[in-house]
Amino acid sequence: MAVVGGGIGGLAAALALSRAGHDVRVFEQARAVSEVGAGIQLAPNATRVLRDLGVLAEIERVAVRPEVFEFRRWDDGRLLSSTPLGAAIEQTYGAPYLHVHRADLVRVLAGAFPAERVAVGRRCVGAVRRPDGAEVRFADGSGTAADVVVGADGIHSAVRASLFGARAARFTGYVAYRGLVPAQRVAGLGLGRRSTVDLGPGAHLVHYFVAAGRLLNVVCVLEESSWTREAWTDPGDPAELRAAFTGWHPTVRGVVEALDHPLKWALFDREPLPEWGAGAVTLVGDACHPMLPYAAQGAGQAVEDAAALAACLTGASAADVPAALARYAELRLPRTTRVQGMSRDNGTRFHLPDGPDQLARDEVMAAAFGLSPDIDWLYGHPVPASSSGGREGARRG
Repeated sequence: MAVVGGGIGGLAAALALSRAGHDVRVFEQARAVSEVGAGIQLAPNATRVLRDLGVLAEIERVAVRPEVFEFRRWDDGRLLSSTPLGAAIEQTYGAPYLHVHRADLVRVLAGAFPAERVAVGRRCVGAVRRPDGAEVRFADGSGTAADVVVGADGIHSAVRASLFGARAARFTGYVAYRGLVPAQRVAGLGLGRRSTVDLGPGAHLVHYFVAAGRLLNVVCVLEESSWTREAWTDPGDPAELRAAFTGWHPTVRGVVEALDHPLKWALFDREPLPEWGAGAVTLVGDACHPMLPYAAQGAGQAVEDAAALAACLTGASAADVPAALARYAELRLPRTTRVQGMSRDNGTRFHLPDGPDQLARDEVMAAAFGLSPDIDWLYGHPVPASSSGGREGARRG
């Protein structure tokens, strides 16, 4: 099996498939398997899968267990909603809620997968179906045959484009200033081990600790009418960022002022795909369901994909592969489409201007301490079952 892409989704898929008895190779276009410096949140729906893959203990060594998830108002810092995490959420869902540096997560996943099965510097330009499987094609003109090809190559996926045609991603009108701040620089702000979202007119800010508490991950989301630059990330202007948060609560301004070298990211997405593959070719993660970050589920849904894919392919013969991959998409597509919608809706809710709609939102939040039905549906999702030990159904390639 060939997995195109060595990020979180690709490595999770490779590890899940390998643990299920398949012979897997990963092809990554970069010269090394790595990740940009940013934090992510791993809810129990993801950490249960990571535990089953045998990597959760190692991730916990470099992660942070937040005690609470909270929303606060932009100008006075008033608490709008608070959800216990820590031991409470682990008791409810059987797995922890974690904050982790992306690079740390990629490092753990890569360390659990045989290094000799990862080929770097291999830029995929597409995948084609064959009578006996599929073939990955690379920019240097070479190709690799496999009985299954998994496109985990992100929102710009060449595998997806080869299946369904090339279409530009949509700029959402949001930009994010992101960065990491040494914990000692914000020690006087009393932030604690929390995941905090400060909501304001046309903007919101998220912050939480990662890297075993050594770094504060900061994401400041603003609205921008257009994005004309080719790069998705630019060096952000700290003065511009600070000006955008003038008048916000002193704690928010303190966090923003500590962010000396932010990167400015354009947030893009795509409409949900009606299908995820054809024949022996399929997709995972951002290649098929890019997520806006407003539900903190981008990595989590990619990890769920990995478990579901391995479960559907367990025991599949060569003739069974197309049907198994169709079943995988059938299982996953409704859920990921709903999560994409939740994320988009949160973008609107988070940025409401002061007024009746914002007051109504805040009243709903104040009355909804604890886990909402949507969150219960999201975090309580069961891990797909697969036969991880037996090799009878294992397939090569």
